[in-house]
Amino acid sequence: MHFHRRIARRLHGDWTRRAVLAAGAALIALCQHLTPGVGPWQTVFPSLYFIPIVIAALYDGWRGGLLIALLSTAALVAAGPTKAVAPTDHMATLILYWLFGTIIGLYTDRERRQKRKYQELAEQLSSVYEKLQTNFEGMKRAERLSAIGQLSAGLAHEIRNPLASIAGAASILRRGQTFDAKAAKCLEIIESECKRLNGLLTTFLNFARPRPPKLQSVSIDSILETVIELAQHAIGSKSIEFRREVAPGVAAIECDPEQMTQVLLNLVINATEASEPGSVVTVAVDQTGGTTQIRVIDQGSGVAPEDIDKLFNPFFTTKETGTGLGLPVAHQIVGQMGGLLTAHRNPSGGMTFMIEFPMKEARKEA
Repeated sequence: MHFHRRIARRLHGDWTRRAVLAAGAALIALCQHLTPGVGPWQTVFPSLYFIPIVIAALYDGWRGGLLIALLSTAALVAAGPTKAVAPTDHMATLILYWLFGTIIGLYTDRERRQKRKYQELAEQLSSVYEKLQTNFEGMKRAERLSAIGQLSAGLAHEIRNPLASIAGAASILRRGQTFDAKAAKCLEIIESECKRLNGLLTTFLNFARPRPPKLQSVSIDSILETVIELAQHAIGSKSIEFRREVAPGVAAIECDPEQMTQVLLNLVINATEASEPGSVVTVAVDQTGGTTQIRVIDQGSGVAPEDIDKLFNPFFTTKETGTGLGLPVAHQIVGQMGGLLTAHRNPSGGMTFMIEFPMKEARKEA
């Protein structure tokens, strides 16, 4: 729509300029016709026609220059031969009109073609630079993930064994013995914290060594149904409305259904935690340009612009109790399935996390 409006404005501007230049040529002809005698002005008027001709050639190329040259020719002829110069000079002037309009216009067209060529080249270079920058950032993130993954795996194994011993000892103490309220509370804290730390270690290990995906064709509707049902149980009494917007005719996607459910559930729960009661969390799916796009959209306060690039870095979190591994793990899983997970702020508030997958045909072509 905007493109058509720009074209319409440009065409309107072109014809307005041509009309003004044609009116200028007609005004010169009128002045020539109204000037009495064969004085010096009669030799000046033919030269004035070069002004609109050159302007038209510079703005509209050889077509515009030649058009105004022909109109100037008609105006000069209409002014009357008796008040013009000698017939031979008269004809030479007309030929010069056509030559000036055509040659200057051709030069202008060539310059414009070169300018467009340079602009296209600059845009291509800019696009290549952006892709290189993205790949470079991806490589740096992959290096960080690899290093942190190895460290996490080592620490997780070293911590899990004594943690299991602590949990087991607490369980043995609880069996068959009666404790006062204070001691019982201490045992309860030991067991609950061991359980929490064990869950955290499991997350570390999943991050360090995620299992390879088992790709298969899956209906996105079935995954979304499971995710929203699980999310509704997870939020408890918090009043959040879930909307599912799937474009008609969306084909099955190539993914690991279990991992895809894990990723989407993580994104949907994050969205609900960032949203106020009464808000709407939308999961939208459409397919365009050979890709399937799954967007999780919330109406929360969003993430600060300077923090968006850090969201997929390990241990970065905006939550008070977050570990900073949920989104990096999701990003890693999506990448292993051949997709891309990105985030951006919504103009009206909140965030959108988008997963892009190449469609089955696009995967085969690649």
